[in-house]
Amino acid sequence: MHEYSVVQALLEQIERVAEENGAERVTKVVIKIGVMSGVEPHLLGIAFETFRQKTVCDGAEFVMNIQPVTIVCRNCGMRSELDAVHYCCPECESVEVDVVDGEEMFLMSLEMV
Repeated sequence: MHEYSVVQALLEQIERVAEENGAERVTKVVIKIGVMSGVEPHLLGIAFETFRQKTVCDGAEFVMNIQPVTIVCRNCGMRSELDAVHYCCPECESVEVDVVDGEEMFLMSLEMV
């Protein structure tokens, strides 16, 4: 379960940001998870609950925004969000597409005191 190592890296990043901003604790963490990031949101939530204890995030709200796969068609230029992972333009059915979102995980915002 690589979600544990993902959460450990996330907590290290949050600790650095909190320290840089003179915060004593973090009250809310907002992340964006792409459906193709390889991260399982449910397991990530469990890992965060487990590892946040006795850190600057102890007691923090953890918000996960799930990002669908977004593509841009190289043939017709249409930008689309896909419900299913099917790398094909829904407009012209071309498979010549670029994935522009939905494959990564980002720390979006923190609320700190």
